[in-house]
Amino acid sequence: MKTTRYFEEQVLRKRPYIQREWCQDVLAAPIRREVQTDGRIRYWGRILIAGEVEARVLRVVTLEDGRTIHNAFFDRRFREGER
Repeated sequence: MKTTRYFEEQVLRKRPYIQREWCQDVLAAPIRREVQTDGRIRYWGRILIAGEVEARVLRVVTLEDGRTIHNAFFDRRFREGER
């Protein structure tokens, strides 16, 4: 899995609960995909965390190549069907 320095040094430090496997799962089977104006790509996917009843939505942002992970966070404002 390719990642940016920002992801390694900032994102994982600020959000230590984010698991790399979850990011890979979202990229492999996103429920939504959007290209940002800067060329980066947003992916959303549902993650079921052990001990929780409902899945959460994880947003993963990659560089333009669609593989190098730059950012990841749980998106509490995600709504199915909205763009």
